[in-house]
Amino acid sequence: MSHPRSSPKSQPPCRKQATRDFGHIWEIEASVSAFAKLEDVPTDYWPIIVRDDIKTPGAAGVHEDKNGQPFALVQFDNDWPLTASHETLEMLGDPFGNRLVAGKSPKQGQGRVNFLVEVCDPSEDRQFAYTVNGVTVSDFYTPHFFDPVAAPSVRYS
Repeated sequence: MSHPRSSPKSQPPCRKQATRDFGHIWEIEASVSAFAKLEDVPTDYWPIIVRDDIKTPGAAGVHEDKNGQPFALVQFDNDWPLTASHETLEMLGDPFGNRLVAGKSPKQGQGRVNFLVEVCDPSEDRQFAYTVNGVTVSDFYTPHFFDPVAAPSVRYS
């Protein structure tokens, strides 16, 4: 965890991304802190646990609502910071995994449908990622992603 007076450049990447890039776009305030042991995490925090094996075949990370408390599991590998960023932003955008937004279906002739707010899924591939303090973090979509008509000056991710 960085010192409260540390410069924004020295902030851990997930914290800096959540406060600098994500928060103002989604109108969410968050504090992201690092703890060495799960026992040190305050009870009102939403933990992201990095493990050698998250026991979820085919997934690098998951975020779930367990007993009313959002949390995430991240598979430890070379891309774990990218996955941790992805899970952090998705928990902030939809802590309980049930937020829906109406939008035009990508499937021809289906009209409008409800989409689960998974802010990093459409752009989760590494090719869409960017760096914060030299660490690769996940891209995310903005609330405009669901606008019925695209506009050239609107930011979608």
